[in-house]
This record gives sequence, structure tokens and C-alpha cells, in this order.
Amino acid sequence: MMQTMLVVEGQTPILVPQLDLKASYPPSSAAVFYNPTMEFGRDINVACMQTQADSLNKRSIITYLDALSASGIRGLRIANEAHLEVTLNDYNDTAYQLIKRNVKRLQLNVRVKHSDANALMSEERFGVVDIDPFGSPAPFVDAACRSATKMLCVTATDTAPLSGAHFNAGVRRYSAIPLNTEYHAETGIRILIGKIVRELVKYDKSAVPVLAHATEHYYRVYLRIERGARLADARLRSLGFVFHCLKCGHRYVTPGLAPGPRECALCSAEMVIAGPLWLGPLYDKSCCKRVLKNLENGVFGTKKRAFKTVELCLNELDVVTFFDYHKLLKELKCPPIPIETLMSGLRNIGYQASRTHFSGTSVKTDANVATLKDVLRDLSRATKK
Repeated sequence: MMQTMLVVEGQTPILVPQLDLKASYPPSSAAVFYNPTMEFGRDINVACMQTQADSLNKRSIITYLDALSASGIRGLRIANEAHLEVTLNDYNDTAYQLIKRNVKRLQLNVRVKHSDANALMSEERFGVVDIDPFGSPAPFVDAACRSATKMLCVTATDTAPLSGAHFNAGVRRYSAIPLNTEYHAETGIRILIGKIVRELVKYDKSAVPVLAHATEHYYRVYLRIERGARLADARLRSLGFVFHCLKCGHRYVTPGLAPGPRECALCSAEMVIAGPLWLGPLYDKSCCKRVLKNLENGVFGTKKRAFKTVELCLNELDVVTFFDYHKLLKELKCPPIPIETLMSGLRNIGYQASRTHFSGTSVKTDANVATLKDVLRDLSRATKK
């Protein structure tokens, strides 16, 4: 029998596989996958699902499918802490038995399935569908889009294909051109959302992101589902391309499913592209505020870090891409300056600027790269005086 240990995440004590800490990758060392470092993402997940539960009348029921449950820790926490009507599913028999054992211990009213995830999502409809695979979510997106009626939650750990480090794999899996730049995490998330939106519209559905974050080795997106051909058509207009100049760093976006001119407006070099990808907002501000409230008031092991991440998302400027100002300082051979000084300098001349959760050394701004470089030069000269 598989050895287990008891862990407590949030308010939920759960039996999980005993990991071999000497293994090259301990989460894969047991017969059932379990990654303790994902507690951070699960904390945000629980707070987000609590928001969903709070938004409905108590007589309404939200069904939630954890389609690839593994140890079951994600779905068990949703059942115990967000009080949704949860179905846990895994095709692996050892995982299935462990989940049933935990459900019995916790005395939760949870349905446990031992099915192929795509088959189950094709057969049944759920208010919230959550796909958190080991690797790419691409093989599960189509069935998940058919099954979800209110929200779709997706994790992608194949960040290299999405960010352009493994270019061909990214094209194959997501039918999009990835781009490996300093803002690759954002284009990766936007390519993932774009893929999901293109799958949804086949079923006269559309999606609006309410929260998305790039954390360490994975991307996580939460999408609110909308129904209707007109809404689907409107969401398609939020897809497009990012154009990036490798020579001067200028970038711009253009909507549509066919890229336009590729000459840089600043230096006339040929630009590279990423997309099609999502060009619309990544966050619903009101939803983020409710998630922050749940994090603040709840019991979460990673509360401080989770709160800071969602707060950064809430306050991020709604523009596509960001600038790594350390990279620009190095290019300009300028001494370092505080990031707050840079943002103040941009605001003083009429531009918007914010920090971003994607990178601690980067800013989002509606200024172009030429203006940003001018501001950095001026601030650096002022610092030397």
C-alpha cells in the first residue's frame, strides 16, 4: 500500500502520498502526484471559488469538477472551504482510492469518479471545470470548453512552449506563435487564453478572464463563461498579435486573426510577432477585490504571498506587455534607480505606469520604448547631480 502522510492546507487536513525527498523531482516520486509547493496556487483557487459561492443565492448550487484530481487536494479544499458541489475525478486507480479514503475521513458530500477526463467532460456539464494537468492542458481544453457553464480554471506547466523557449511545441499545442522576450510570461498566459477562447467560440460560448497569474513554473487562468453567438463574436475581436522589434525594443499590438505590417515605426527594422493571443484585460477588478477580502479573512498557509500577488494583479495597468527597466538601464549604461522613481517620472509627463506581478523589476506603461529610454536617461542624469 502507498505510504501517506497527513498535511493541513487551509482548513483541510488531507492524507497525501509520502514523497521521496531525495528524488530529482519529489512530487513525481510517489504513485500519485502531489506537489506541496502548489499550496500557493490552491490558496488563491479556494479564495476565488469562495467568491463564486458568495455571488449566488444560497439556494443556487454551483457544481465544480476537478477533472484531473491526482491526490484530490485541490477539489477537497474547494468542497470543505468553498462549499461547492464537487466532483473529483482521476483515471489512475491508486489516486481514485486515495481520494475516496480522504472523502470518507473528512465526511464530505463529494462525488468521486474513476473516468477518462475528456470522456467525463464530454458526457456531463459542470458550473466550474478545473483542469490542472501535469504538463500541457491542450489535450483537455476542447472537452473542458464543452463542459463548463459558468467558469473555466486552467493550469499550464508547459511554460517553455508557451513562452517561446520550445517554439515548435508551442505552435503545435496552441496553434499560435510564441515569443521569447522579457515579457514572455505575459504572452504565454495570453496565448493560453487565446487558445481557450478560440475553442469556446465553436460552441457559441465566450470567456472573460477574471484572474490570471504566472508563478514560478506554471500559468493559471480563471475565465468566466458567457453564452451566445454575439458575445462569442465580440470576444474574437479581443484576439490579435503582439509585434516586437528585436533591434530597439519597440512593441505594439494589433487586433484580428491576420497580422499586419511588420516594419518598426521607430527604427524601420523587421519586427517579430506573437499570437494570436488575448489582447483584452486579464483581471476583473471587482472579482480581485473579493478574492483579496477572502484571503484576508480566511485561513491560508500562504496568505501574505497570495494577497500580495492578487493585489499586484488588481493594480496592474491594463496594457499588453511590460518593460524590464533593469534591462533598459544596462542597455543605456545608466546607474540603477528605484522603480517608484521611474513610475513617478512617467506619470509626471502624462503617462500611466504600474508595477506588475509578472516581474519585480518591470513596469507596465502606455509610453513607448523611446519615451521610456528618454525618461530613464533624464532620471539617471538627475541622480548623478
